[in-house]
Amino acid sequence: MLNVAVIGTGNISDAHLGAYLEASDEVRIVALADLTLERADAKREAFGLTEARSYADTDAMFEAEDLDLVSVTTPPSAHRPVAVKALEAGINVIVEKPMAPSLEDCDAMIEAQRRSGKILSVIAQNRFRDEMMGLKAVLDSGKLGSISHTRIASEWWRGLSYYDLWWRGTWASEGGGCTLNHAIHHIDIALWLLGRPQAVAAMMTNAQHQNAEVEDLGVAILQYERGLAELTSSVVHHGQQQEIVVQGEHARVSQPWAVVAETPQPNGFPTPEGNSSLVADLESFNAALPKLEHTGHAGQLRDVIAAIREGRDPLITGEDGRRALELVTAIYAAAIERRTIDLPIPADDPYYRAGTLEARAPHFFEKTASVASQDGGITVGGTDPAGAAAAS
Repeated sequence: MLNVAVIGTGNISDAHLGAYLEASDEVRIVALADLTLERADAKREAFGLTEARSYADTDAMFEAEDLDLVSVTTPPSAHRPVAVKALEAGINVIVEKPMAPSLEDCDAMIEAQRRSGKILSVIAQNRFRDEMMGLKAVLDSGKLGSISHTRIASEWWRGLSYYDLWWRGTWASEGGGCTLNHAIHHIDIALWLLGRPQAVAAMMTNAQHQNAEVEDLGVAILQYERGLAELTSSVVHHGQQQEIVVQGEHARVSQPWAVVAETPQPNGFPTPEGNSSLVADLESFNAALPKLEHTGHAGQLRDVIAAIREGRDPLITGEDGRRALELVTAIYAAAIERRTIDLPIPADDPYYRAGTLEARAPHFFEKTASVASQDGGITVGGTDPAGAAAAS
């Protein structure tokens, strides 16, 4: 039985606690930590964790508890120090998305993981969904041929008060806006499906949230060897539609699941009937794929638990989290500098370092409110079942 703790008891901690409780045959929750003991106690009571202890000091928790694994669900700016301390204490770590606000922070966490020999995983729970596993399998099958174009819509809606929460809405504490904290899920999926792009161009703005420094809308173009991808990151889209559309040489597939395949007439225009045999083949291939036993956070945390027991790397590592943050950083750099950014981003680039975004990013507006907590739960929407857990 593994002893686990959760550090940070905001809304997203519920997903981790629920997943651990589902895995109660393998783990037991022994501790919760937060900046205030009252919040940790309230979460402990809400989940009926009568035998767990609450802490307002993570150092005290690391010293008092015999921990095998911690979930770090604090605001992004606190991920690095907490994760590094846990790893240095010999504890395996799974950290919420985004991994950290800067590549410098990510590399410090990865180096701590390597020194410790423990596991560092970063939440990318949308990979652990049947819909995304299916899309990945179809692309890996080669049935689409080469990829021409991918359209990724990470379109959410948040009201003005969303950015009143104390850590949201500033470059210093949140690390960015919708590109970092909402589209990070779709960015991870894009990297998983397509690999790292060669270059990035982007624009961003704050269209509707005049109480936040950060962007609430951004559009990026990703350049691959031959193909292109476009990403919309938003918290201003009514209807909250998330979609991934992959245009291949032979067919188009998308999530929510749909398949289209054209065939040409002698003059190059598409035939009315299209390539029905390829469509049927792709439909059959997707339908025959095995379903996951556990999905979302539960699926990823189960994989981390299994990785600890089996002495292997988790399916999603710290390097995966870093790659997603690198692409986010490139998008921000492209939008701020109004130029194309080449990848990878080297260590001598200013945007590699912590503090550069805070220093260079525009303050679209100044943050006008800062409340310690907010009523209401996390609600999600949209047409993409895999996008549901992207809420933040």
